Amino acid sequence: MKRNSTEAIPLILDFCHWLQEQKKSPNTISTYKRELEKFQEWLQEKNSDITRLIKDDIQSYVTFLEQQGKSSTTIDKTIGAIRTFTKFLEKPDLVLGLKVKPVEKNEDIDALSFDEYSALLTEVKTDGNLRNIAMVYVLLHTGIRVSELCRLDRSNVDFRKNQLIVHRNEEERIIPLSSETRAHLENYLQRSASNEALFINKSGDRITERSVQYMLEKYNVNPNKLRHTFCQRLVDSDVDLEIVSKLAGHKDLNVTKKYAKLNTNNFNTLEDVINKCFLDEKSIG
Repeated sequence: MKRNSTEAIPLILDFCHWLQEQKKSPNTISTYKRELEKFQEWLQEKNSDITRLIKDDIQSYVTFLEQQGKSSTTIDKTIGAIRTFTKFLEKPDLVLGLKVKPVEKNEDIDALSFDEYSALLTEVKTDGNLRNIAMVYVLLHTGIRVSELCRLDRSNVDFRKNQLIVHRNEEERIIPLSSETRAHLENYLQRSASNEALFINKSGDRITERSVQYMLEKYNVNPNKLRHTFCQRLVDSDVDLEIVSKLAGHKDLNVTKKYAKLNTNNFNTLEDVINKCFLDEKSIG
């Protein structure tokens, strides 16, 4: 780093120490440190500093990298380092709403059309199995993986805060519950004999991934298609990709980019995001 950037060095070193406490690999720590040092040098050329970071600084730097012809992989690596740094600063909102050049949409993504979405919910509710109804809504309205669904405990549902707590690889993410999902979970849990696992089979054991897949096969869908539908509907509703990535638990923003072009959003809270995108289903079945 340049000599006049010495004030930022302690902060970056503190960040690296924090990464060690978070059990990040030495390679990740080295990469993040290098990216932040590059960012700091660029900021100083603009008479700014990483110690007084603002959202406009981050957006301007991303735009600069794009103008320099940097690859999407390089830019995502930089954004990943800055995103983690804002978590360390306890200012994660600094990276929300970033505008990044879109990548071509992946036509291989298999999501339900609106008519298919409506037909699925109508059919599963007509069958009347409260557990299956709740599972389909959870998969569609939270976008969680089938493995995450099967690991859910009753304690992972917080009706007081109206959210689902999902654990994966020692990490936790919070997903707001849509009003419909909450209602179907409440209906199911009132009649469930489970003391721990959220979803159980007829024998009272925790449900398996294969059982969920088999149940969905009756409706000609699979867990991945429901997860894709969740992400696609959020993106099509102009929800910022940073938020979609956070809700879906994507490690790489490139995965989220495949759903559509980046857009900004006008939602105030994540709960607003969920209810806005799935509001129209109240007229279904």
